[in-house]
Amino acid sequence: MFDLLKLACDKAAQAGCQFADARFLSIQKQRVVSRDHALSSCSDSEDRGFGVRVLCRGAWGFASSPTYTAAEIEKVVALALRIARASALAPRADGVKWAPEPALKLEYKSACRQDPFAVALEDKADLLIAANEVMLRNSAVMRAQGFLSFKRVQRWYANTEGAEMHSDVTSSESAIWAIAVGNGDFQERNWKAPATTQGFESYRKAEFLEQAERVADEAEQKLTAKLAPEGYFDIVTDSENLSLTIHESVGHATELDRVMGYEVSMAGSSFVSRDKMGEFRYGSDQVTLVADNTLENGLATQGFDDDGVPGQRWEIVRDGIFQTYSTGREFAHYIGEERSRGSCRADHWSSIPIVRIPNLFLMPGKAPLSPDELIADVRHGLYFEGMDSFSIDQWRLNFQFGGNAVWEIKNGRKAGMLKAALYQSRTPTFWNACDATCDASHWQAHGVTNCGKGDPMQIAQMTHGAAPTRFRNIRICRGRDS
Repeated sequence: MFDLLKLACDKAAQAGCQFADARFLSIQKQRVVSRDHALSSCSDSEDRGFGVRVLCRGAWGFASSPTYTAAEIEKVVALALRIARASALAPRADGVKWAPEPALKLEYKSACRQDPFAVALEDKADLLIAANEVMLRNSAVMRAQGFLSFKRVQRWYANTEGAEMHSDVTSSESAIWAIAVGNGDFQERNWKAPATTQGFESYRKAEFLEQAERVADEAEQKLTAKLAPEGYFDIVTDSENLSLTIHESVGHATELDRVMGYEVSMAGSSFVSRDKMGEFRYGSDQVTLVADNTLENGLATQGFDDDGVPGQRWEIVRDGIFQTYSTGREFAHYIGEERSRGSCRADHWSSIPIVRIPNLFLMPGKAPLSPDELIADVRHGLYFEGMDSFSIDQWRLNFQFGGNAVWEIKNGRKAGMLKAALYQSRTPTFWNACDATCDASHWQAHGVTNCGKGDPMQIAQMTHGAAPTRFRNIRICRGRDS
């Protein structure tokens, strides 16, 4: 497989390129969807192709093809060169400074023990339909649904520096949800098994059935839930809810290409300017946010990125103080770093690599602290669980987030469910309001598989994690009330 990739690199080098790399990807996907007592759809796809990126005359060129032959390699390299030379006619003022990286030979395989593509469709259907039937036993539930989604990406990478790398990553995702109708209202409640780079071994039927019963019961409870209060309250977030807030208010805000203006045409910029490194108080001293592309079973754990840089671990925020960004080899020099953080990834063989959010998580508290103890210190507040609607501005500064289930907290205990609850804040205000997070025994990871970025759009995956966490004096408003 490497022979043709090295041929591409050799052709580019002979043409005088400063740097070139080539990737071949084989992508296999399956998605199984259930509705009530049957499967509603099952789709399978396979996709293969290669892409060549060249840095010539200080400008980039990229081209790709699904036809992997020596003759096609030459055509694609020639096209990438023509694009680079055309781009060089309007050079960037600061040029392209490419961070050095050792030429490594790497092999990486994710920890998939049971290949999900080898599991019979009947077994997948049984898992989903059995969960649906448990949800439908609740008379308020009018619709029960679920899905299983699997992806396997095999990737070969080579560059003109001599790197040769191969990865084989399988990822799995699933969810079930119930829609309850009554009291002049309809409400949805879901449960998502954390997406990981494990295989079918991570799914247990007993867990699906247990969660299905809870999901149906809580969907029914939401029908009679009272409207959320409005004003300023203490809130507690579970790990899944906070994962989305981490993603939007920290992950995207600290992608260095976004900070440098490369995302202005698509989803905005960032308030985290370069002068904030090492000085800006992003959050309270309870807040340490760690990026880790070596995280076990993390969705961004792929061995190496598409610049040929191995996965790394680093702190983005330490004890509340902003430290540094996620970078690729093209962007490291903007912050005076000699090496990339290894966060440049493409979602397809036909896509050019861009800086992407790494696996990013909030470190748990150091002292023993349970969720019940965390809630016990809230006189009147709200507990947010799961992900729901959200919005955030183009600077990653002003935001609001909801929860798939929200409870009122009274005198240190969870009381009845609420509906239409949203918390609103500004990124540094919110993270500075954090005064406690539970210990490591309550920490959980949650995968994101639909992160969109780029123009044209690319979809990436990564993992976020947290333990239940408390924030003081956060504004609560109402969204849809029925």
